[in-house]
Amino acid sequence: MSGPGGVDLRVVSYNVHSLRDDRSALTEVVRELAPDVLLLQEAPRRFRWRQRCAALARSFGLVVAVGGLPAVGNLILTDLRVQVRQTWCLRFPLTPGRHLRGAALARCSVAGVDFVVAGSHLATWPPERPEQARLLAQALVEQPEPVVVGADLNDQPGSPTWQALADGRQDPGADAAAPTFSSTDPRRRIDAIFVDPRFEVLAYQVVDTPAARRACDHLPVVADLRVP
Repeated sequence: MSGPGGVDLRVVSYNVHSLRDDRSALTEVVRELAPDVLLLQEAPRRFRWRQRCAALARSFGLVVAVGGLPAVGNLILTDLRVQVRQTWCLRFPLTPGRHLRGAALARCSVAGVDFVVAGSHLATWPPERPEQARLLAQALVEQPEPVVVGADLNDQPGSPTWQALADGRQDPGADAAAPTFSSTDPRRRIDAIFVDPRFEVLAYQVVDTPAARRACDHLPVVADLRVP
């Protein structure tokens, strides 16, 4: 969809809890949101991960851009109006005894307008998170196109982790400060979408519905953007 002065784009970031909850509700939530770009955390990354990621994309009416095992469970899906021109994955240094973490990135275009999207899931162990956020921010600042990043930061606004990704970007959920975790009793805002200032933010919401509460342990975050 195009609007005055740009192209409209819907981006959703969603931790899907390794698909361990109500899959029907998850499919219902994503299909109702109808994202152009879906940034998933805790997507399939082990046994038969390619087939499982493809099946998940089909269930949402989307296609796989990049992710799965190479991105350590981060996955980017798109609809067919988004052209994916380049993809790559980032892995953070492994702390012995901890989970390997990383990010999925894609250079895309819609209606001839180029942009970069990135999705990541940062560590649950506090000492790891700031450095992971710094490495991701460094990778993003190197991109000449406008960047949108969606992540489960496992940290809250005001933390060094949060600030590393918010610095120089819009945090459109800052005013509402709606919590995203846990879905059954939301108290913490640990999921977010950060938006390049070259984008216009048309709307931003955390989706808290009965289906979203059944779908997984996080609530999805939605940003409606206008790409200049």
